[in-house]
Amino acid sequence: MAFERFKKFNVDDLIAKNPADPRDSSRMMVLNRKNHTIEHKIFRDLPTFLKKGDTIIMNKSKVFPAKIFAHKETGGKIEILLVRQLEDKFCWAVLLREYKPGTKLVFEDNLKGEVVGNTDNGEAIIKFNTDDILPWTHKHGLMPLPPYIEKARKHAGLSKSIETDKERYQTIYAQVEGSIAAPTAGFHFTQELLNKIKAMGVNIGYVTLHVGWGTFKPLKTEPTEHKMLAELAEITPEIADLINKTKASGGRLISVGTTSTRTIESFADETGRVSSGKKWTDLFIYQGYKFKAIDALITNFHFPDSTPLCMVSALAGEDFIYEAYTQAVAQKYRFYSFGDSMLIL
Repeated sequence: MAFERFKKFNVDDLIAKNPADPRDSSRMMVLNRKNHTIEHKIFRDLPTFLKKGDTIIMNKSKVFPAKIFAHKETGGKIEILLVRQLEDKFCWAVLLREYKPGTKLVFEDNLKGEVVGNTDNGEAIIKFNTDDILPWTHKHGLMPLPPYIEKARKHAGLSKSIETDKERYQTIYAQVEGSIAAPTAGFHFTQELLNKIKAMGVNIGYVTLHVGWGTFKPLKTEPTEHKMLAELAEITPEIADLINKTKASGGRLISVGTTSTRTIESFADETGRVSSGKKWTDLFIYQGYKFKAIDALITNFHFPDSTPLCMVSALAGEDFIYEAYTQAVAQKYRFYSFGDSMLIL
């Protein structure tokens, strides 16, 4: 099984329970693929690795409070994770542990739903009595924190969910609602840092990929047999033009996060030219993939059996990433969504 050796690392005590404060005070491990070197910096040092004419691309998708609760008619409480709205706007694909078609659900404030079937991905389908439940989720829903954060908080005697999660489990530049998990590589940016980067003559652009549960669906097989679940991605003509001009002028394209990378690479042709558009992408990047457009990547530290770890290993090489993770554990870097950062040059 791929990445089996990564499972030997015991990072339970290194799982970040909350983000760094301020955001850009997180640590940043810098991997240089050409020189095969590893440096240990702070994220606010990022500008020292940038140059005029570079372009940074970020995912501006916004997480919505997708974790909601209902009662069955029999009285039992049930936890539901909203995944995406379907073509019938009254219907949503959701994740829940046990369900039967026909199960009726009662929510607060007169919201009602009924399980009417399931998707090809094994998600349940709930039909609600309204075609716009987002206002309701903002009033009653919780941010869909990864279960391991809630588990780590509980183990430390902390509250599993806190009110500030609605701000902190979000990038500062999030704009378009649609994700059920945050593009966490962008957590480290502050407005002050973005202003400093822009002042250097570095371009900043935004794409959109609404993160679903497929991004974090663990590998149960070898990467060659794993199937990514499709997620909705979009690049505007202005951003496609910015990327292409950057590449043509010799600037570097620096992608913030694996979701931004999948978006860019999904719209790139074999020559590296990026087109604009909106589509569902199930691109899975793993060892052997030839990157068409991106030159560098900002990412976090990932689970051993995750698709993001496959991607960073495809970019930097599994052995180099293993060396980096060995140092990260030894130096007590903070891991996973709220954890520290890695810059791969």
